[in-house]
Parts: sequence; structure tokens; C-alpha cells
Amino acid sequence: MKSAPFKSYFQFTSAQRNGIGLLLFFIIFFQLLYFFIEVNSVLPESKEEQEWLSLQTQIDSLQKEKRNYAPKIYAYNPNFITDYKGYRLGMSVAELDRLFAFRKLNKYVNSAGEFQDVTQVSDSLLAELAPHFKFPDWVLNKKALKVYAKTNFPTKEKKVVLELNTATKEDLIRVYGIGEGLSDRILKEKEKLGGFVSMNQLDDIWGLSPEVLEKLGEQFKISQIPVLKKININNSTIKELMQFPYFKYALAKSIVTYRSMNGKIVNAEDLTKIKGFPIDKVEVIVLYLEF
Repeated sequence: MKSAPFKSYFQFTSAQRNGIGLLLFFIIFFQLLYFFIEVNSVLPESKEEQEWLSLQTQIDSLQKEKRNYAPKIYAYNPNFITDYKGYRLGMSVAELDRLFAFRKLNKYVNSAGEFQDVTQVSDSLLAELAPHFKFPDWVLNKKALKVYAKTNFPTKEKKVVLELNTATKEDLIRVYGIGEGLSDRILKEKEKLGGFVSMNQLDDIWGLSPEVLEKLGEQFKISQIPVLKKININNSTIKELMQFPYFKYALAKSIVTYRSMNGKIVNAEDLTKIKGFPIDKVEVIVLYLEF
């Protein structure tokens, strides 16, 4: 009885039954068509897509190179290795402590052998580190002079190498590529500094091309450090610090700020902790300072 109201929903006329049957036929037909007939829906590639696919090999190659990339280690002076750099290089805490204790005595290692004697690093680690060591010019020049003294060259092949700090304007002008203007600039820089301590300082003089710098290196040398009027890094004011060519206002201010917050600056390692300090020049600058 109760199902009687729903019975009316399932009573169809002959035309309605035919329509439902036809609809079911089309549904089944298109389902079979979908499963058994392959429809090629791939559109022709555009010119931009073809160009992109042609570069895929290069992209894959670059990605492979990126995965195989190893950071380049630049030359450095082992005397100024910091905690972080030493850790990255594979040195132990004990080895770093020995180096720091040695530097606090204001002593410097001048060869890979001396570095190993002080730090006691293993031979295998030294073999990895030593190729990247870079020592100041006067250290290398001492070794070169020893070799030169033991070698007998014909008199006619001897080349006169002049001391840069005693060179005159006429001596400098004899170098191909240096005129009156550049020679005056070199002498003026020497006067401001009180003398050069490294041939690398010539790189900072505007106007000297790599070719001219190479010729200067062939004809001049710095065999010993000149007597310098040193700057007291702990007592000088900002104005006094700015008289030193390497210390502009911002750096001089940072030095004074560091002193007020951390106390006395005692060695080159402390200099590397000062904001904006040119770490790549610390081995040169430290020779002009008094701690």
C-alpha cells in the first residue's frame, strides 16, 4: 500500500520507453568509442616549443655541472686563518689553538713546513692546504735571492733589479708604459705610506695596467721592509687614523667603535673582526700599525 505513490514514477508510455532505450544506446556507444578508438589529442608543436626542446640537452648538461660543482679555494695567508675558515679547511680545535697561540706572540709562519711545525697538522691535510698558501713578497724574495746567489749566470745576461723604495722618477720612467704622470703617482703613494712593503701595493695605484705592473715586478723589488712611522691603532683618533691611506672615514670610525666595545686591539686577528676591514690587505696593513 505504502509503495503505491512511488509506482507512478516507474510507469512509462511506449514512446518514453523508446526514448530511454535510445539514450542508453548512445551512452553505451560513446563509452565504447572512448575505450576502443584512439584519439590523437597531441597538438602540433609551436616554433617556441621546438626551440625550447632543442636546448634541453644544454639545460641537462648545465644541471649536471651544477651538481658536480666544487667551490674554488683562493690563495690565502695561513697566518690569518680564522676559527670558521680553519673548520672549513678541516683543521681541529687543537691545531687552531696552537696557531692562535703562536700568533699572539706576534710571530708568523713563512712556509708550509713552519705551518706544520706550529699547528702539527697531518701530512695528508698539509698536502691539501699547502698549494693554496700565499706568503708576502719579502718572504718569497728571500728564497728567490738565495737561489739566485747559488746560480752562476753569464755576466751579459744579468739584469739589474732596483729597490722600489729608493727608485727615482727617472728610474720609473725607464719602464715601458710609465710616463711622468704615473711615476709621480707612484712616488706620491710611497710618500703617503712612508714606503712600500709589498709589490702588490702597486695594484692599488690607478692607471697601472697589468702589463706595466708585470714590467715593474721584473725591474724592481722590495728586499726588506723600510723603517716606517707606525700608527698606534689603539690610541689614534678617527682623524689621525684617516691620515693612513687604507683607512677612510667609515673604517676609521669602525676601528674606534670596535675599541670602545671590545677593548684593546692586540693583533692582526682582531683587525679581521672589525666591520668593513679589508681582510685581503691585512697582512700588508698590519706592518704599518703599532699595537
